[in-house]
Amino acid sequence: MPQIAQIDATFASQLFWLIVTFGLIFVVIGLGMVPKISGTVEARDKRISDDLEAAERARAQADETEEAYRLQTEQNRAEALKVTQAAKAASALETERKVKAADAELNQRIADAEARVRAATDAALADIQSVAAEAAQEMVAKLSGAKVTKTQAAQAVKAAIANG
Repeated sequence: MPQIAQIDATFASQLFWLIVTFGLIFVVIGLGMVPKISGTVEARDKRISDDLEAAERARAQADETEEAYRLQTEQNRAEALKVTQAAKAASALETERKVKAADAELNQRIADAEARVRAATDAALADIQSVAAEAAQEMVAKLSGAKVTKTQAAQAVKAAIANG
């Protein structure tokens, strides 16, 4: 077979070109591309680690900020509670003062009204006594024909009212 006979002649040439091709591929890829790729991978790994460190620092700072915010919020709540309680106490005192003032005014009005009622009662009682004294004077004059003075009639009416 002629194809097999040519193997000896072409084998060395094919082996030479195989070594040249692989050598060229090794030089281009191994010495040209691999260092660039390795550098890119290392740069990416470094950037990732730097980003992770920056993220960790940012998270720590955010935690500190959150803690400070929480503490400030608690302080603000405590301050608001104090202000609210003070306002409630002041309002309660003001309300109590107003209630006492209103009670005092009402008690004064009641006392004035009772005084007016007593005065009206006394005036009415005095009018009743004078009317009763006049009526008694007239009755005695009509029934017995005796004359009674106004003073005697008034004394008799007062005695009758006092005894019931």
